[in-house]
Amino acid sequence: MKHEFKDGLEFARELDKLDKLHHIRKRFYLNEGEIYMDGNSLGLSSKDAEESLLNVFNVWRKEGIKIWGVENGRYFNFSRNIAEKLKNLINADADEIIIIGSITSNIHQGLATFYEPTKEKYKIIVDELNFPTDIYAVKSMIDLKGYNVEDTLIEIKSRDGRTISEEDIISKMNDDVALILLPAVLYRSAQLLDMEIVTKEAHKRGIIIGWDLAHSIGSVPHDFKKIDPDFAVWCSYKYLNAGPGATAGMYINRKHFNKSTGFRGWFGCKDESQFLMSHDFDQDKDANGWLLGTHSMFSMAPLDGVLNVFNEVGMKNIRAKSLHITAYLMYLIDNKLSKYGYSIGNPREDHRRGGHICLEHDEAYRISLALRDNNVLPDYREPNVIRLAPVALYVSYEEVYHLVEILESIVKDKEFENYSLKRVTVL
Repeated sequence: MKHEFKDGLEFARELDKLDKLHHIRKRFYLNEGEIYMDGNSLGLSSKDAEESLLNVFNVWRKEGIKIWGVENGRYFNFSRNIAEKLKNLINADADEIIIIGSITSNIHQGLATFYEPTKEKYKIIVDELNFPTDIYAVKSMIDLKGYNVEDTLIEIKSRDGRTISEEDIISKMNDDVALILLPAVLYRSAQLLDMEIVTKEAHKRGIIIGWDLAHSIGSVPHDFKKIDPDFAVWCSYKYLNAGPGATAGMYINRKHFNKSTGFRGWFGCKDESQFLMSHDFDQDKDANGWLLGTHSMFSMAPLDGVLNVFNEVGMKNIRAKSLHITAYLMYLIDNKLSKYGYSIGNPREDHRRGGHICLEHDEAYRISLALRDNNVLPDYREPNVIRLAPVALYVSYEEVYHLVEILESIVKDKEFENYSLKRVTVL
């Protein structure tokens, strides 16, 4: 989409006046004077999340073991209740969604369930740019099944070091491929893959396909009624703003409800048989059959609260603001920063990018350190990427403008030279 932007602080302030989501900022805890651009790594805390967490604590404090029965079993069925709130973000049925574990453990669960290699059909397709934990999980499952990783794993190569071609993925969908696991949005370059086309081509060939929504859910609306994936996983602490280590989520397409879950636990039993203490697993009839142990209530409660914001605002409006404010950031980078060695490494087309900008510079690491000392929180990724996420729910256009001014001064005044190239653990 073509946007008409102008330089200058007053124009940024005018955009904030026109922003239909600007008032939502008040629902989040923002530090005065700080520009938070790391919401694609850890979203900010919200008042809704805080209220929900404190409410669960107070119910436990008052009720003790009775917490499982109060409010018509709300907390015993916490995953089901949260799924009802989350379903609109991916256009799926609530009974296809569970709130469980971490993104890594959920990948293991998906692989344990759907990876059923045979002599003729045993290979797994991934991409070489994916976040490492996904690849660790896939290699682990290949090992557990007794196969050779070098022979079994197909890594789709990037043509440019930033993006993955859908054509290249489809070209590797041979008769010996059993399963595909891909990210919806690539974590470094923010590329949004065409999930519908890739999934359709996989299913034409009888291949199971799962998607990692870590860098898309809460920023990009998904339509799982159209995409029709077999399974999907996501974390809740990035764009969903549910807190560090918040309980993750998993989607199981209802066409697989009659399938035996790979890993089993007592919360995966039907309600009526869960407390019979039988050693015979009586799997629940929907995605809840993939649940394992007792809910992590304090890790789920913030998600329950903050989803009120998402349902109030709507993913359509969140996506519209996200695309507009990232386009504005790219405009400023092109017009104010390119002469200082900055460049954009993410796709520019609306339909091909997620919610963050991939800013590249030869001195990206030291610039990231300097940004922090200028009260800007970015996210650095090797070898030369500063990830900037102007999250629609709480980042303003004025903050984006000031961010670009700071990026300009850091290089113009060679401020980055005051910092070491030695890597630190978390940046």
